[in-house]
Amino acid sequence: MVNGQHLFLASFTGICYLVGKLWIIMAVPEQPCLVDEAMIELAQPHDRLFKALMSDLGTAGALLREFLPKEIVTLLAPDDPEPVPGSFVSQELLPFYSDKLFRAKTLSGESIFVYTLMEHKSHPDRKVGWQLFRGYSRFMEQHEREHPDWTLLPAMISIVIYHGATEWQIPTEFSALLDADDALRPWLIQFRFILVDLGPIPDEQLARHVRLRAGLLALKYGTRDPVEQMVAMETITSALMAAPELLVPIMRYLLTTFHKLDESVARDIVVRVHPRETMPMLSIFARNIIEQHKDAWIREGELQGRQAGELEGEARILIRQLQRRFGTIPGWARLRITEEGDPQTLEEWSLRVLDARSLDEVFTGRM
Repeated sequence: MVNGQHLFLASFTGICYLVGKLWIIMAVPEQPCLVDEAMIELAQPHDRLFKALMSDLGTAGALLREFLPKEIVTLLAPDDPEPVPGSFVSQELLPFYSDKLFRAKTLSGESIFVYTLMEHKSHPDRKVGWQLFRGYSRFMEQHEREHPDWTLLPAMISIVIYHGATEWQIPTEFSALLDADDALRPWLIQFRFILVDLGPIPDEQLARHVRLRAGLLALKYGTRDPVEQMVAMETITSALMAAPELLVPIMRYLLTTFHKLDESVARDIVVRVHPRETMPMLSIFARNIIEQHKDAWIREGELQGRQAGELEGEARILIRQLQRRFGTIPGWARLRITEEGDPQTLEEWSLRVLDARSLDEVFTGRM
């Protein structure tokens, strides 16, 4: 079994590379790649892991209980929150934000809506309050459509989870975005949001809930320097051993965001977390990486196809120019055009055709 595992891992990178190249070859240049939400999600490992964590209601409940202010937590019933379907992030911002909305019950039976927004940028976004405001507005409009006879709007609070490398030092009040004198602020729109900046929180204090801690640890280091990422690998592995059910989503995340993570480290993590299922797990990771990067490979293939088509067209034009100027073009000249003709070189040769007295002068520049 050990030899089989070693053989699989030795070819792991090669399999992904070859399949990626196959997708490049199969790409059709004439068909533009349309970017929709599903493709953006596949392209965003942070988004994918965050949604995997929040899909478990016990983990979502732990996030609310551990990061909401104590005065709010004391109001909450012990039940897990209820997810509200949909996203309230606008299409153009999906690469930078993930959101989940939950309905939590209070001890008195009332509802509180908690809007969780995770920012994927490497540095704080001072306009995050504006995105929250847009999320509020979209949710309230949806609520009005579903409850046209409403008398009171639901209570809604926000948590912003930030895992960038730069510490957050931006006000957590919407009014900080408004260009107004202080005397006007009591009459302006105002709300505050709860900020969870994972960076300054010590690893051992990220969360008490084991699943939440393992997920947040991975997210915390997902935007860090590669050296810092590898230093944290032991801590992340230990957290995974306490939450082995998260091995697949977290390993998928590590393999796409930890740039120095190689096969030997990946094998060590899998063996320690799931020693009896090493080969099946590694097969899953190979398939996931191929699927995750398939769309990117297609886009790369389309780009390469367009560039190759443009280059071929420029080469044909140059050959026609040479034929009109010098007559029959010998094989050595055609060979140089097809093998050495990058865009810049083809352009330079085309300009020389105007003044060159021979084919040799076109290619050498000696006139």
